[in-house]
Amino acid sequence: METALYLPVKRFLEKLGFTVKGEVGGCDLVALSGDDPPIVVIGELKLSFNLELILQAVDRAGAADEVWLAAKLSARGKGRESDARYRNLCRRLGFGMLAVTSTGDVEVIVKPPTSAPRRNPKKRSRLIAEHQKRKGDPVLGGSTRAPIMTAYRQQALACASALSGGPRRVKDLRAQIPDAGKILLHNVYGWFDRAERGIYSLTDAGHAALKRWPQQPLDLAAAGDSAP
Repeated sequence: METALYLPVKRFLEKLGFTVKGEVGGCDLVALSGDDPPIVVIGELKLSFNLELILQAVDRAGAADEVWLAAKLSARGKGRESDARYRNLCRRLGFGMLAVTSTGDVEVIVKPPTSAPRRNPKKRSRLIAEHQKRKGDPVLGGSTRAPIMTAYRQQALACASALSGGPRRVKDLRAQIPDAGKILLHNVYGWFDRAERGIYSLTDAGHAALKRWPQQPLDLAAAGDSAP
């Protein structure tokens, strides 16, 4: 699976000084440098170099400063990574190529150009915001069958955890969950129920979500008492 390629590529980019997170904004991985503004690197993963991998990279390129294609190194060295036409196409498009060996090492096949035009600043900004808001790196890049643990879902789970002991006032949650008011009001996942104005409780779906994604309890004592 593509997820097996994620950690080797992540380690490769971390050695270059990037902070890497998987499955951000539809990209298999997004890496940010520590600069201000940060350099944005997008990586797309496939088990083999093919046209679909290039098409995915073309779709993502407008939001990135660099785009890397990564795939398994073919067993006999006869895959697309050895095809000069494929490598030249990546060079013309401004994409880098990484080959992951069976031992987890990463070989650079093609280096991307040092600079690339930013064609879609709004999409780029959304990727940066999602990357920076997301706590940790909860999803392996290349995942396709499980719900993506976005920053929004992480905050919704934090709200659910806070409500697991009983109803709470929105203002009690805002100190540690800045978007709590919007999350509880919109109730995207059906986890919350409005008990009365400004007070919410947890639904059965919310309790089920906490069983699926266990959370560390939040210390809300300093923010106020539990709602009645």
